[in-house]
Amino acid sequence: MFEWMTGTVVGKFITTFFISMVPVVELRLGLPYGIALGLDYPLALLAAVVGNMVPVPFIIVYIQRVFLWLRRHIPRMDRFITKLENKAHLKGETVQRVGPIGLLLFVAIPLPGTGAWTGALVAALLGMKPKTAAPCILLGVLIAAAIMTMITFGVIHVVL
Repeated sequence: MFEWMTGTVVGKFITTFFISMVPVVELRLGLPYGIALGLDYPLALLAAVVGNMVPVPFIIVYIQRVFLWLRRHIPRMDRFITKLENKAHLKGETVQRVGPIGLLLFVAIPLPGTGAWTGALVAALLGMKPKTAAPCILLGVLIAAAIMTMITFGVIHVVL
């Protein structure tokens, strides 16, 4: 199975897509991974951006309901959820001051603790509407993709 995932264009695309969906690593790992596998850049970019964006609308719309359900049915999750909410609120202070542009910039910086997942969580906890938050997050993801492309190709050319 691993050979199929790294030996075919479809497998490389799907692997890049799913890696880009994973919180924390997101597109920051997905795009360089797809390129390192030998996936053509436009396909790697498409897989990484779409994979990174798939969870965003669900997080914005449903995360507060999911947190509420988890607190009611799995009380041990309360501390973890509270910790996530507190981190999101801290990161959301700047976003709240600057507005949607702050969300875009927050998502665009490819550092740990930033990205589409955290940006969507911040948007949800700040009560931003999906039609406002999603385009800002998408533009942030595209900027992060551009930054990661420069880093990836810079590193590949230095190494090779």
